Amino acid sequence: MGIGVAVGAAGLAFGTAAVTAGLSPAQSVFLSLFMFTGASQFALVGVIAGGGSLVAGAMGALLLGARNTLYGLRLADVLGWRGARRALAAHGVIDETTAVTLVQPDRESARTAFVTTYTVLGGFWVSTTLVGALATERVSDISVFGLDAVGPAIFLGLLWPRLREGDGRTWLTALLGAGLALAATPFLPSGVPVLLAASAALVALIGPDTEAGAPAGENRPEEVRP
Repeated sequence: MGIGVAVGAAGLAFGTAAVTAGLSPAQSVFLSLFMFTGASQFALVGVIAGGGSLVAGAMGALLLGARNTLYGLRLADVLGWRGARRALAAHGVIDETTAVTLVQPDRESARTAFVTTYTVLGGFWVSTTLVGALATERVSDISVFGLDAVGPAIFLGLLWPRLREGDGRTWLTALLGAGLALAATPFLPSGVPVLLAASAALVALIGPDTEAGAPAGENRPEEVRP
């Protein structure tokens, strides 16, 4: 719930940016409600604000949103939903819901974490988008609130326990990914460095496999006692 509230508040920045780019408050809220993926939304309005076409903006948004497809492949096994519930859950597959879900110890906890984060974050994201869109004339610079630091801080908090318990290869993967993202940031559009950083996961293919705990949603073998 804390993550949902904190990240959802960043909708203020999107609402302001969208209206500044020329969208109406209704169009801004529509994007947050149905598109519901922050990086892609900012990419779309960024292109529009720069004078680009709607097609170019949509293509950039689709590129950044492609990572959610990879998240969905993992979450489909973890959550184990079928039919209408899976279709509805697909709308909520974003960075934050994925990160919170995958750190849970079992399927029941994973489902609770996903639904809670999705509901709270989605509600705040849409409502703060509306507030930001309507308050554009009153708030000249939304960046003074420091909302852009909320997401990275939360991800570091989620990532740290895995780094602390991980081996050398875990640290190497994390450092390589961070290095790639930092190096590419000055040269590539927003969001693309993060996709590039995912290639650091190839380090996991180097060397022998290491035994790890079963991921959330999978049955763990029972301990065999003599």
